[in-house]
Amino acid sequence: MNMIVEAGTGVEKATLLAYLREQRAAVLAIVEGLDEAALRASVVPSGWTPIGLIWHLGGAEMYWFQIVLADRVPDDDEHEDEPDEEAPAEGFRTDDPIEEVLEAYRAQCRASDEVLASASLDAAPRGPVAPGHEELGTSVRTIVLHMIEETARHAGHLDIARELLDGRTGLGPR
Repeated sequence: MNMIVEAGTGVEKATLLAYLREQRAAVLAIVEGLDEAALRASVVPSGWTPIGLIWHLGGAEMYWFQIVLADRVPDDDEHEDEPDEEAPAEGFRTDDPIEEVLEAYRAQCRASDEVLASASLDAAPRGPVAPGHEELGTSVRTIVLHMIEETARHAGHLDIARELLDGRTGLGPR
């Protein structure tokens, strides 16, 4: 990803989406091969689990791309109990079946990509932005940049958890 891009070009959008997809792939690669016990184990004092963090990322994808960007209300209540942003780490847990959480994350990423396919980076979101998050939702560009940051941040958390769980490091596309 060593590109210089001009703002507002198709190259810029393609580059941003490539970075987002790489971070999503890293999240899944980091947890690949962990058994259910490891995916549900918390190795940090705040209590989040690897599968809970992926569940959260699926909720973030839904919120930013479906609700904020496209002004779509989700058909189901899949992330109805998504934790409050004020105390996120203690809520990053789920008892949902592992394969359902992983497939829901993959499906949400595909749905996000569909929304982004026809969106201009300069377009304003059509849906509501939660109070305190307005600066993250001023345009499609700021939303995509935020989700790159959010996904990368949590991929780093997962890297650390994986190392503490089984000693493996350097997993994922980067």
